Amino acid sequence: MGVLLQAFFFGTGPVDGVPSPVDGDRAVPFWWDRLAAQAHDLGRAGFTAIWAPPPLKGASGSSSNGYDPFDDYDLGSKDQKKTVPTRYGTREQLERCAAMMRANGIDVYVDLVENQRDGDDGHFVFHYVDAFGNPTGGRFEKGPGDFHPHVPEDPGVFSDQFAFGRDLAPIDGVPADHCGKGLVDAADWLTRALDAQGYRLDDAKGVSTVFVQRLLRTGAMANKFSVAEFADGNLQLIENWANDVQHRSAAFDFPLHFALKDMCNSPDAFDMSSLDHAGLAGTDPQGAVTFVENHDTDRGGIGGPVIRNKLLGYAYILTSEGYPCVFYRDYSTDKNCFALKAPIDRLIWIHEHVAQGATLQRFKDRGVFAFERLGGGHLLVGLNKDANASRTITVATGFPPHTQLRDFTDHEGTVTTDGQSQATITIPKNDNGKGYVCYAPPAKVDPFSRKPVPTTQDYEGAADLDIKPAVEGQRLEVCRIFAEAHTEMTVRLSFDAAHWTPATTIQLEIEGPDGRTAASRKFDHGAAQKAALTVATQHKGFHSLFVQSANTPAQNKAPKYKASVTYTAPQSI
Repeated sequence: MGVLLQAFFFGTGPVDGVPSPVDGDRAVPFWWDRLAAQAHDLGRAGFTAIWAPPPLKGASGSSSNGYDPFDDYDLGSKDQKKTVPTRYGTREQLERCAAMMRANGIDVYVDLVENQRDGDDGHFVFHYVDAFGNPTGGRFEKGPGDFHPHVPEDPGVFSDQFAFGRDLAPIDGVPADHCGKGLVDAADWLTRALDAQGYRLDDAKGVSTVFVQRLLRTGAMANKFSVAEFADGNLQLIENWANDVQHRSAAFDFPLHFALKDMCNSPDAFDMSSLDHAGLAGTDPQGAVTFVENHDTDRGGIGGPVIRNKLLGYAYILTSEGYPCVFYRDYSTDKNCFALKAPIDRLIWIHEHVAQGATLQRFKDRGVFAFERLGGGHLLVGLNKDANASRTITVATGFPPHTQLRDFTDHEGTVTTDGQSQATITIPKNDNGKGYVCYAPPAKVDPFSRKPVPTTQDYEGAADLDIKPAVEGQRLEVCRIFAEAHTEMTVRLSFDAAHWTPATTIQLEIEGPDGRTAASRKFDHGAAQKAALTVATQHKGFHSLFVQSANTPAQNKAPKYKASVTYTAPQSI
C-alpha cells in the first residue's frame, strides 16, 4: 500500500503552525519550498505519498495553519486577510511542490476541511476578493443559509460538539444545494489545480456521511484515495462511519494509536499480546491508515503525545498490515524535530520489500509479541517492551528448513531455521524504542529509484477566480510552470467563445526561463476547444504562460478560459 508522510507539524513556535518567513525570519523558507527541496530525498527514502496541510487562505491570514479556511478559491494568490501567500507560501510555490513530488513518484493528498469556514463579517456572510482585486465578487460567496444553526442539522453527522468555526450545511443549506454544490465544485477545482491524488478529510465526525459520498464520487475526486480523521478510540464507531460512507474512504486508526501510545509511554503496564490484530487494521487493514503521532496528538490534543519509545510504535506500523503514516516531526532532522529518519528509513525499506500478505501470530505474552507476514518471501517480526533485558524466543515460521535469515534492522545478527522451520531469535531490550527485530532472507538494501511522473495542472481565468480572464488588449500572465529541461510541455486551451466574431482571437504564448518566446498559438472562433500547444523545454526553470485577447465582442469582453498544462517537473530544485 506504500508509506505516507504527514508532511507538516505544529506547535514549536509563537504561532501554531510550521516555521514560516511571515514570522519575521526571512531566512526561513516557505513550507511549500521546504517540502519541494526534500522531494527527491523523500522519494529515495521510499515514501509513496505525502499528506499536505490545508492549502486554503485562512481567516487568520499569515498566522493560519489552514484549519480556519476562509476562501475556497484562494491558494495563496489573492490579497485578503492582510496577506497574499498563506503561511505555507503562494499558489505557485504549492503547485511547484506538488509537481516535484510527482516527478519523484510521490502522490499528493490534500487536507480537505469540509466542516467549517471562518472569517465572516460576524453575521455568517462571506465575501471574497475577485480576480481584479475587488473586495467582493469572488466565487462561492456564502450567507447564513449555508450554515448551521440557521438550517437543520444535516443527516449522517456523528457529532457536532466541537465548534471549530461556522458549521457548513452541505445537505440542508439554503438556497437548496448552494453549499453542497459549492463545496464539491471547489474541491474539483482544487484537485485539478494541483493534480492531487487523494485527500485527508478533517473532522469526519462533523461532516455528513451523505455529503462525503457525493464529494468523493464526483468529478475529479472520483476514484481517488481518501482517509478520514474520525478521532475516536471506539472501533465500532469508526466501522459504523466506514459503513455509512460505503467504504469510499479509509480512516485513521485511532484505536491502534491509543494502544501504541500506551505501549510506548507506559510499557510496564502494557500487555504486548494485545497487539495481535489490534485496532482497525486488525479487522479492516485495507481501510486503516495507521500512525504513531500526528499534529494534534503531538501538541497535546486527542489524548496527548507519545513521549518515549516512539521507534517501537513505528516498528509495529511499518511491519504490520494497514497503510502506515509517518509524522514529519518524528522523522525529520529539522530544528525542533526528533530525527528518527535513519531507523524509519530502514523500516520503510522493510515495509516496501518484505512486509506483505496476511499476519500470523507466532508468539505473545505480556512482554513480547512476535508475528509473521505471510506474503512474498515472508517476514518475521519480534517486539520487546522490556527496557532492562533482551528476550530470546523460539517460534515456528513459514520459512523452509535451514533458511538463513537476516535482521534487516541490524539490531541482531543472522539466524538459521532448524529442520522443523523453527527460528530462535533474540529481541534486544527496548532501549529508547529499539526493542525490535525484522527477519527475512538476505537481500541488498538500496535507496529507492523513482521514475519521474508528469503532472497536469489546470489554470482557469475568470473574473470571480484568482486569475484574470482574457481581458481585451492586455497581455496577461496566467501562471509560471517549473519544468525540467529537455522534456515536453503541452498546454491545452479551452475558452468561452460566446458571441465571438471572425475577428476575435486569443493568443497563447509560452515563454522560457530565458525570457524568450518558446511557442505561441492564436485561437479564433473556429478553433477546437482544448487544442494543444506543445514545446520541448530547453532549460530547467520557470516557464511563463500568457494570454491576450483581441476584438472581443461587447457581450464577452473578457472571455473565460482554462489552460491545462501537462509537464514534468525536476526531481530536485
